[in-house]
Amino acid sequence: MVSSTHEHHEYLRKKKFATPVKREEVERDWQPRGYSVDLFVDPPGKEWTDFVHREDELVTVVSGTMEFTIGGDRCVVEPGDEVFIPAGVKHSTKNIGEGEAQWLYGYA
Repeated sequence: MVSSTHEHHEYLRKKKFATPVKREEVERDWQPRGYSVDLFVDPPGKEWTDFVHREDELVTVVSGTMEFTIGGDRCVVEPGDEVFIPAGVKHSTKNIGEGEAQWLYGYA
């Protein structure tokens, strides 16, 4: 399977949240949808590879630039973008920016 990079991907909603991203705004959006909200901070180059969760996951980048591979497709995620990762789908992420990346994630 050839992976590709998409600007508008089925899993990616560009500029869902205004920047700078405020955790309270993300919580207001996600909690009624049934998602938790927690923060991850990754140094440059940090990679999380081949994860599969039993529940749906949402991610929003607060600062930095992340690359997500979801089911073989790659997308670049920037502050304010929202990513939906369906339950049972293999996914990976990497901080591809020059500095630290902060991202909010939540599970249904």
